[in-house]
Amino acid sequence: MSGDLVEKAREYARQNFKEGLNCAESVLKAVIDAGVAGIPPEAVAMATGFGGGIGLAGNNCGALIGAVMAVGAVHGRRNPLEGEFQDRVDRLYGNPGLYRLFNGMPHEFKARFGSLDCKVLNETYPEWFDRERFRQCMKMVVYAAEMAIEYIRKGQVEGYTQPFGENVAKRV
Repeated sequence: MSGDLVEKAREYARQNFKEGLNCAESVLKAVIDAGVAGIPPEAVAMATGFGGGIGLAGNNCGALIGAVMAVGAVHGRRNPLEGEFQDRVDRLYGNPGLYRLFNGMPHEFKARFGSLDCKVLNETYPEWFDRERFRQCMKMVVYAAEMAIEYIRKGQVEGYTQPFGENVAKRV
């Protein structure tokens, strides 16, 4: 995927956020509008609840979740019940395995911004509607759109053989 596609997604994300879409909606819609995901625009509705770390609860950053949703729209399992039980498990955990692609996203985001949690990312701002908080979130939204395009490309070019970073299953 070209750098032009990355720039389109970044600009769409920036504009979406300025227009009042939440962080998750902004990223997912940007990838859709850039023409990558091939999913209907109505799918953005699935991202609505993730703004503010899931309905303003302050958990995982909605921009990151929107990026994961966009990558899942391209690389996710269309029929998760396909095959035998072990085949389904291996499709996720194996090498190649889908979790290998997705695992890098939170690690990269955290390395860049210091946390995955919305409440931590925004703890220094006195109010939610603080202009500087909006600017910081805008940076995360734009970066997440870029990251989504890069991970979509990575899955298409490299497949699902990336090494795992830290993970709860202690996979290597």
